[in-house]
Amino acid sequence: MTTAPAVLAQRVFPDRRIVTATLVIGFALLTAAAAQLRIVVPFTPVPITGQTFAVLLSGAVLGSRQGAASQLLYFGLGLIGLPFYAGGGSGWEVVSGASGGYLVGFVAAAWVVGKLAEQQQDRRVSTSIGAFLTANLVIYGFGIIGLMAATGFGLSEAIAKGMAPFIIGDTIKVVLAAGLLPAAWKLSEARPRR
Repeated sequence: MTTAPAVLAQRVFPDRRIVTATLVIGFALLTAAAAQLRIVVPFTPVPITGQTFAVLLSGAVLGSRQGAASQLLYFGLGLIGLPFYAGGGSGWEVVSGASGGYLVGFVAAAWVVGKLAEQQQDRRVSTSIGAFLTANLVIYGFGIIGLMAATGFGLSEAIAKGMAPFIIGDTIKVVLAAGLLPAAWKLSEARPRR
């Protein structure tokens, strides 16, 4: 008796460690590419990027451990000097700066959304939205704490500059991801399993 796949990567590529490792690396690189889609907003030290979309997908597709591993890899590669952070940034200066909390939050958020995906919360639009919103709240939590530590902002100012500017864009990313994952599950279930 075979067990049902917990996450999409297991459904599409069952029992393939090399493929899983490749996907972990691929999602780290996807996050790095999404970081280059950057909009600088003059009233906040944190740019708007496409990273959170990649973070949501990494957790949902790979599951909690591999999703978090992909974001930890992304974090580590940027930390050692590869130009993977927003606008080609890298190193300790970025990690200890205004964006550092968000980068740490990506690892936690990928784990959270992966855990929710393992509980099949990514298979219907209605439950996917809740899973992805939860992951975004994790990112905001880490980001706001990091922003306060790096800048000395109080809580209300950190929320105004570290969360409020991102709500509309992140809502769009949540809706896109919440539509994409259930559709991918339906497509994967329509084809015969390997």
